[in-house]
Amino acid sequence: MTASDQSIIVLGCFDTKGEVFAWLRECLLAQGERVLTINTGVLGTTDRFPVDIEAEAVAEAAGVTLTELRTRRDRGQAVDCMGRGAARVLSRLVEAGKVKAAIGMGGGGGTYIALAAMQAVPLGIPKLCLSTVAAKDLSRQVGDKDITLMPSVVDVAGLNSIIGPLVQQAAAAIGAMAGVARTATTATAGSIAISMFGNTTACVDACTELLTRQGYEVLAFHATGVGGKTMEALIREGCFDAVLDVTTTELADDLCGGICSAGPERLTAAARMEIPQVVVPGCLDMVNFAHPDTVPAPYRHRELYRWAPDVTLMRTNAEENRQLGEQLAQKLNPSVAPVAVLLPLKGISQIDAEGGVFYRPEINRVLFDTIQTHAAEHIGVREVAAHINDRAFADVLVQTLLDLIQKDKITKAGT
Repeated sequence: MTASDQSIIVLGCFDTKGEVFAWLRECLLAQGERVLTINTGVLGTTDRFPVDIEAEAVAEAAGVTLTELRTRRDRGQAVDCMGRGAARVLSRLVEAGKVKAAIGMGGGGGTYIALAAMQAVPLGIPKLCLSTVAAKDLSRQVGDKDITLMPSVVDVAGLNSIIGPLVQQAAAAIGAMAGVARTATTATAGSIAISMFGNTTACVDACTELLTRQGYEVLAFHATGVGGKTMEALIREGCFDAVLDVTTTELADDLCGGICSAGPERLTAAARMEIPQVVVPGCLDMVNFAHPDTVPAPYRHRELYRWAPDVTLMRTNAEENRQLGEQLAQKLNPSVAPVAVLLPLKGISQIDAEGGVFYRPEINRVLFDTIQTHAAEHIGVREVAAHINDRAFADVLVQTLLDLIQKDKITKAGT
């Protein structure tokens, strides 16, 4: 499959937005782009331009018929189904090597469908959505994808002096992004994902320096929820050779309802992809909330610390650490690739150090003992007499990971 066989995918509700999509298509064609159109509108189609994949096919990809969606007259269900169906259609096009880029436009419903569909397009293939709701918090809809959002300013409901030029700009933007040639990357020993937080920056910086010296490319992900989800997604896409999961704090937010939860799939991708990983219970001493008045009522009597005006940290207690230790071990136990868990005895975050506001070694002991109790025999659990941000701990982390990578290579070479 050559670049000339690929198209910019234009998807949206052609039933109500046909005029604007016709203009978008004309703009792309004027740039010399090849265009493939997908109609996600349930009310009909358009005669302003040829439609390559009609709404019937999109609905069927979601397991329903267009007639059913029209008969039920349930807008929410229709939007959900067309989003899921469009994602499956796009996934097939990606697998066939036909997708150069993807662009959508719409209001609330059209935006939801376009962003749902774009979840099927891998990292690196440009994705843009011109939307009336681009200024809203669309983090859940965007997820871990590299989607560019562009405000439409006015509704996408017909050509006028505002939307017309913006559509031209959107077409120019997606065309330019699609035209960027992939530069050849410098040869490395491999790629390693590493998780970080402000509270573990010193450790991550030291590990990155040491691994870079060994010829590895190191990509850091901020453990803010979206960061963890993105790291897990890219691990599943086969982007990494190993993982150094220094900062697993998102597990605590998932357990306690904090704002940095990465969901239940956090800490599962490396095991599924059978790649080596070294894991640290970094920052499991804390749960993240926003401004102090956003802390849920049941937690307001707890030990709280203002990390920043808009970041309030809650110290996890012994029972939460027992649950977190069991959860961490259970997520790692299915792994068949080499795994190690390193436990820094002198503290698991910057503020969990002797004299620090969250320094509670007796609570950490609950966490460590639970991990050791529930970890399977093949999971190497090791206590290290250091703080997580000590250079000595980084040295042990990196050497452990390098040893596991070598062990994994030997094992795979022998099979």
